Amino acid sequence: MNKKRFKKIKEVLEKRQHDLTILMDNVHKPHNLAAIARTCDAVGIYDIHATANTDKVRITQKTSGGVKKWVRLTQHDDTETAIKYLKKNDFQVVAAHFSQNSIDFRQIDFTRKTAVLMGAELEGISDEAARLSDQRIHIPMHGMTQSLNVSVACALILFEAERQRKIKGMYEKSRLEEKEFIKALFELVYPDIALFCTQKNIDYPEYNPETGKLLKPFLTSEYI
Repeated sequence: MNKKRFKKIKEVLEKRQHDLTILMDNVHKPHNLAAIARTCDAVGIYDIHATANTDKVRITQKTSGGVKKWVRLTQHDDTETAIKYLKKNDFQVVAAHFSQNSIDFRQIDFTRKTAVLMGAELEGISDEAARLSDQRIHIPMHGMTQSLNVSVACALILFEAERQRKIKGMYEKSRLEEKEFIKALFELVYPDIALFCTQKNIDYPEYNPETGKLLKPFLTSEYI
């Protein structure tokens, strides 16, 4: 990997917001999933979550720019399990769900540890998901239509989160612990080796986090 590419990857990781994420509640259309994943990458989200009625959630499309390399997806068995998992990890869960109790999405403090819950365009989020969320939000509209494409709505909400976090200086330096940063950087620079090591249950090879260079050649034949 050339120096320019490594520098770019490192700079991107330094801006990743590990305490901001989304949960997609049965957003099943691949083009919407891919568009949402691209927005997450753009605002610095590294980990995203999803539930689906299908066996596998795909965030890849021809126009997705290989986003699955830069955004990690965790699929949960159901929405209740996903919300409980996020709350256990101290995330406030805000659901994009218009109701009498919903508030303007710009009133949310997105500098807190936050998970944004998005539903499919026609169905929205389930009643159970709305009940389990900490707060319901909506995007004010002044026209005849009362809804947006889910990927567009998600982008509006996440860029508001980005705006708030940027004002607070949350993109200025990495907020990861050094050990975690070095591990995550290796996984972005050497995804194939990282996957191989995970499958073989072996430690990642040592490398120089300043240059990205492996300290010695990594030969998979040594472990076969």
